Amino acid sequence: MNLWEAQSEIKKLLSHVKPSDVRGLLTWIRCSDEFDDFLSNNQTKVLKNISEDLRGSLPPDAMFSSEVTAYNKMQQCSRPTIHVDSFLYDEDQVDFLCEDGTMSRSYCLTCGSHRTAPLDFISHSFSISELCFLFENVLPDLSGQLVVDVGSRLGTVLYGGHVFSSASQLIGLEINEEFVKLQNNILQKYKMTDRIQVLHTDVLLQNVLLQKADVLILNNVFEFFMEPSEQVRAWRFVMENFRKKGSLLVCVPGLQESLNSLQVDLQLGWVEELPVDHKVYLGGDMDQDALTQIHLYRVM
Repeated sequence: MNLWEAQSEIKKLLSHVKPSDVRGLLTWIRCSDEFDDFLSNNQTKVLKNISEDLRGSLPPDAMFSSEVTAYNKMQQCSRPTIHVDSFLYDEDQVDFLCEDGTMSRSYCLTCGSHRTAPLDFISHSFSISELCFLFENVLPDLSGQLVVDVGSRLGTVLYGGHVFSSASQLIGLEINEEFVKLQNNILQKYKMTDRIQVLHTDVLLQNVLLQKADVLILNNVFEFFMEPSEQVRAWRFVMENFRKKGSLLVCVPGLQESLNSLQVDLQLGWVEELPVDHKVYLGGDMDQDALTQIHLYRVM
């Protein structure tokens, strides 16, 4: 049943209600919290459907061959590391892929032996549960706000912001044309172009947009996709242009961790860190360690 059919059914139902009870019924529909679980389940279902569509358009590691820098960075990790996108694969799906041989959780320490060690998994996307936590628990009411996601990649932050928040505009910046096309296909299919726009651009060309933004989201956006000198340049650009007082910055990992790894003196006095209650959301498939990586800052 589509929206128009549902509206018709509701009108038909109301026509059978005693006239004296219509106002009370409509008030109940507007004010009752009994619909909250249904709405939440529907939001999650939309994101799960998007996840399923994206899995059919991507290789198992959800990376394109053009992402040379990211592949090289993963090879430089101290332990063997693979990319498992959290938006596309939850724990049950990873277990299934491991069982059928598509994926593995471990690597061989001595080729041909039974000596193995666990692989490190990284994700360049928030999981559905993390998106719910971000928009419903970390960020305040975003009505009338402009949210900018730097390095939008699969578009997960944009989709999450559309279903979980009232942000008036969500803009993704993505330098990889393949990911831009992927996101636009999803936006068209799920009719999300009313509030979402994806720009095929480098963040370093978007000083005006950053100056207007109310919320800026940086999820592992520089570490695996830029050389250290480029990262320093990008951070300086963000610090110079994202200056509107009271604007909010979401970082994964935290600013201190990201900047310390670059071994460069970049002043953090432009923002103050705000407390985040990482225990407030205890969804069944929630990775509590992942939540602690989400940091919130306010521009001073």
